[in-house]
Amino acid sequence: MQNLIMLTDLYQLTMMYGYHRHGTDGRRAVFTMFFRDAPGLNYAVMAGNEQLREYIVNLRFGEADIAYLDGLKQFDREFLDSLRDFRFTGDIDIIPEGTIVFPGEPLVRVDAPLAQAQLVETALLNLIGHQSLIATKANRVARAAAPGQVMEFGLRRAQGPDAGVLGARAAFVGGCTSSSNVLAGQRFGIPVSGTHAHSWVMSFGSELEAFRAYADCFPDKALLLVDTYDTLASGVPHAIKVFNELRARGHKPLGIRLDSGDLAYLSIRAREMLDEAGFPEALICASNDLDEYLIRDLKQQGARIDLWGVGTKLITSADRSAFGGVYKMNALQTQGQLAPKIKLSDNPVKVTLPGRQELYRLYDAQGMAVADLIALDDEVIDPNRPLTIFDPQDTWKRMTLSGFTAKKLLAPFIRGGQPVGALPTLRQIQEYRARDEQTIWEQHLRLVNPAAFKVDWSDKLWQLRHRMLHEGKEESAR
Repeated sequence: MQNLIMLTDLYQLTMMYGYHRHGTDGRRAVFTMFFRDAPGLNYAVMAGNEQLREYIVNLRFGEADIAYLDGLKQFDREFLDSLRDFRFTGDIDIIPEGTIVFPGEPLVRVDAPLAQAQLVETALLNLIGHQSLIATKANRVARAAAPGQVMEFGLRRAQGPDAGVLGARAAFVGGCTSSSNVLAGQRFGIPVSGTHAHSWVMSFGSELEAFRAYADCFPDKALLLVDTYDTLASGVPHAIKVFNELRARGHKPLGIRLDSGDLAYLSIRAREMLDEAGFPEALICASNDLDEYLIRDLKQQGARIDLWGVGTKLITSADRSAFGGVYKMNALQTQGQLAPKIKLSDNPVKVTLPGRQELYRLYDAQGMAVADLIALDDEVIDPNRPLTIFDPQDTWKRMTLSGFTAKKLLAPFIRGGQPVGALPTLRQIQEYRARDEQTIWEQHLRLVNPAAFKVDWSDKLWQLRHRMLHEGKEESAR
């Protein structure tokens, strides 16, 4: 991965310069990344950790970078010269890729010298936010399509090469089983899939000739696009004819693809025709501007589709264009001590949580997730003692847990600027996501009107925030 140190907003650099001028750049600071609750994003799939690690360990200001900053005429020579020795030396804890996460939870915790923690904000939000957004969309699509499989087909509609390649990676994390994106397949080991376009059929004298030519090239992977002219009158019958020819030569055809028309009706009729012709194992693949809602509706209408090719609406997360991630300071070294910090706002949703936080997932005796608990890092969660948790807004909503288990979700990722442990493979991440998803009750993941998953705060954290809110208001009134 290239050095992305200049992938930042100018104000990160102006703040770094200000910290340098005032001698505060080395103060220890703690920041966390989280995302806010929003329609269509009641849960998310964590993704992008690998790219964040590459970014952190490669942070260097090169001579060309320093020369460019010098040309802006905003920074003095002493500061610019100091950038030659810049390295990230702090600690990062992160929720593992593939974990199901919820709004307001600390996904990434950065504990580092102030200037370093400040600089990484923009790239961190970009790398984690984009892939988590696409992984979440892919998960919703894959859940709607199950037990059918989803192929990611979005490269040509992605918002740039990086969005296409990293989006394909994120889609695989979220639940897609393959991608049309060859570069993503090469780079990340994602299975690649694809057949032919309408132009292939149109480049031959007849549809039957085109199908025969393609089957000759790929006799054991013949997936034929049957809707160039007339799906039921010519496309499927010609595919069946070619399939019989393949079988006579000892080959097993793969199936057909539908890319237009009434996919429910056409797939039902095509299934009948294939079965009657002796090809019950031939797959039916469908594409054409699909998303999780259309897939759900087609299945409710009895569609006989085995593979779903989903492109534009997946790779662009069409109904939600951004993840909405934020990165806020929670604590800052003051007089030798790490002091909690809080951001106040007239908009309650923008008031932050103070202190260095931990995130625990609480499970019942059957291994199902009951709630997540945000606590301060010096608190001990003892599963051997009853634990009362409560809604941080409606505090009268309380629940006492006994016989539970607690899992700390934030895991060591970077220590002293160096990576901790080996990263899992992409296949391992996908398998972990599937297991983690099974611990979340269906009502929290459904497409429409999902039940809110409990994300509670410890009493100690709630009391700290409550006190700092009132102290902050009193300070602002002076």
